[in-house]
Amino acid sequence: MADATALVAEIEALEEKLALAKASISRRFIGQERVVELVLGAMLCGGHALLVGLPGLGKTRLVDTLSTVMGLKGNRIQFTPDLMPADILGSEVLDMGADGARAFRFIEGPIFCQLLLADEINRASPRTQSALLQAMQEREVTIAGRHRPLGRPFHVLATQNPIEQEGTYPLPEAQLDRFLVQVDVDYPDRETEREILIATTGAEDAQVHQVFTGEELIAAQALLRRMPVGDAVVEAILDLVRACRPGEPEGAGLGEVLSWGPGPRAAQALMLTVRARALLSGRLAPSVEDVAALARPVLTHRMQLNFAARARGESLAGVIERVVTRQMGAGSADWAAQ
Repeated sequence: MADATALVAEIEALEEKLALAKASISRRFIGQERVVELVLGAMLCGGHALLVGLPGLGKTRLVDTLSTVMGLKGNRIQFTPDLMPADILGSEVLDMGADGARAFRFIEGPIFCQLLLADEINRASPRTQSALLQAMQEREVTIAGRHRPLGRPFHVLATQNPIEQEGTYPLPEAQLDRFLVQVDVDYPDRETEREILIATTGAEDAQVHQVFTGEELIAAQALLRRMPVGDAVVEAILDLVRACRPGEPEGAGLGEVLSWGPGPRAAQALMLTVRARALLSGRLAPSVEDVAALARPVLTHRMQLNFAARARGESLAGVIERVVTRQMGAGSADWAAQ
């Protein structure tokens, strides 16, 4: 009983701190509360996020703001077709000492940080994109046969333009699966755009303040994994993920629409992100509604429409909404559509 009381107290203290962080972020990144919650939630889970949206919607501004508020050392890489793996990871150079002795010295690349903005990640070649695979999964890189740990915590927030396809290389499925969530950044509504217009064209830019430190974020990530999850939520996660796989009994009929569906990593992602959503909403435990609300950001980049479905104008968002409705009831479709 004492342990449960202590856990509740820790969760409530973290919720207050998260409310302060969200308020600070909103000073520079106006509106788009869902986008902020998804990215902040991904960081609470210790994961990475892929931000998909047109240029000029504030994706880079959000990442820069998060770096300050969360107290993390941030670096930015602008991905281009001529970018090489060494431009990201770093390289060894041959130095000559005063006595004439020669030795190799490693120069760290921009990946040695805590919060990495991979801007327009799909503009780099597959060879360069693959340089991030080990870093995103193992939080270390191997260079010249030596394992080099990255910063703790370590998060990759990547951006991608969904319209511009010339000079781009689609991310491989193995790399997409390493992103905890895909965050779709849409146009702001009129009132939000009015606030942005006034706030960003004045003499001074809004200032944000640090709320977390790296150590506090690591502690929050550990606390999140101690949050209780009810059996109903666990079963809802399993039902949803398995129902999105063509070939499974629960996914009957999806073979006509999907080439493949989400793997076990999707269920793991949902198990973590529903807890983060509950925390950010000021609740002590997640609900089935959280599962429905996070279906699209967690599953979209882990599924693929087949050619026939694309030709008919089908969308992954539509498929996911149908599955959520079938598995969780008609009311859950509203959550999935958000």
